[in-house]
Amino acid sequence: MTKATVRGRAGAGTGTSARHRSVAAAARAASKRAEKARESALDEEAAATESAVVDEASGSATGTDTEAPERAKGAVRDQAGAEKSAKPARRISGAVTAVLAALVVAGLVAAAMLGWEYREDRRTQQARTEALAVARKAAPEILSYDYRHLDRDFAKARAHLTGSFAGKYRKTTTRVVAPTAEKYRGVVTATVAKPPAGGAPAASVVSASPEKVVVLVFMNQVTNSTQVSGPRLDLNRVRMTLVDTSGGWKVSALDAL
Repeated sequence: MTKATVRGRAGAGTGTSARHRSVAAAARAASKRAEKARESALDEEAAATESAVVDEASGSATGTDTEAPERAKGAVRDQAGAEKSAKPARRISGAVTAVLAALVVAGLVAAAMLGWEYREDRRTQQARTEALAVARKAAPEILSYDYRHLDRDFAKARAHLTGSFAGKYRKTTTRVVAPTAEKYRGVVTATVAKPPAGGAPAASVVSASPEKVVVLVFMNQVTNSTQVSGPRLDLNRVRMTLVDTSGGWKVSALDAL
């Protein structure tokens, strides 16, 4: 009886394994059927697509313009691309125009500056020449006098002066020079020194601008008076500042060095 029980259990186990195998086989069969169904659907879709292509080709061959929308879309895309490429070109063109305009303006400014500098240089050269000539003439008349005609000598000197220096000169000659010259019968004769070998009087321009020139003049002054026995020669250097006025170049300062 024990053996029969064992066989009954073994048989039951064998029946369960058989059922599992049957279920697995059924699942595999169902999977294969689903795969075949998918492949069939794909084949049908491919066939439909091919048919549509053939129909489109046939329509084109018979004169039906089915490509017009595509060409229109392509034209729009081409136009958009052209506009995009044109924008950088316009930006480059604008930049080039701006650079050229800046260069033109810079050139005009440079030309104006060069023209102004040229005119200033010409005016300065002219000022040097004119002021130097006036200094050579004015210095002897400003520094010379004769007690016998002081008023005439001082008036001639004042004709070369301007500004506050003219007032100082009048005050000095009236209060100091005239009384001393009359008392001692002073006569001072001033001349611009000349080189021993000859040539232009010894005067040179120290600095110059169109409105103002400074000149250094070497002077010889011979003094006669009752205070000295015989003529006395003094070698002096004077620095004269001349300014351009409505009446010509005038002396605005004179300093003995």
